[in-house]
Amino acid sequence: MNNKIIISIIIVVTIAILLSIFISGPKNGNVIENYKQDDIGVAPASKVEVFLFHATQRCSTCIIIGQLAKATIEERFPEQLKAGKIDFREINIDLPENKALAEKFQAGGSSLFINAIVNGQDNIKQDTMVWQLTGGDGTNFKDYLYNKINTLFGK
Repeated sequence: MNNKIIISIIIVVTIAILLSIFISGPKNGNVIENYKQDDIGVAPASKVEVFLFHATQRCSTCIIIGQLAKATIEERFPEQLKAGKIDFREINIDLPENKALAEKFQAGGSSLFINAIVNGQDNIKQDTMVWQLTGGDGTNFKDYLYNKINTLFGK
């Protein structure tokens, strides 16, 4: 075969592979785009933990995610926050006192984790979608996180 045909075949196969990955979404079991009630079992969560793990040195996006997550919880879940049904924390993984918690969540760097506690059992999920929602005035981020948490509470 001549080189043009081989290159054309390689390009077509590469595009097909990329499209199949894009259409099917991530395969990592720890990363989900949208929670469904099936993701946490039949019962709604009795408590939701939203933890932003970070290193001592932080990029501007990590800082914005922390600000938006905190604002979402304080503005849209004040009753649940006051009642202890929702917990938000920013956790520096470089500090020795946070090592056990970082290991429990398997956090190795800047990452947002949501733990839906159902019948005393942890259901920890890393959320990577938030990194794509930091632009603009934060409304998309807040709506996304609000809907996710409400779903976990069975609403």
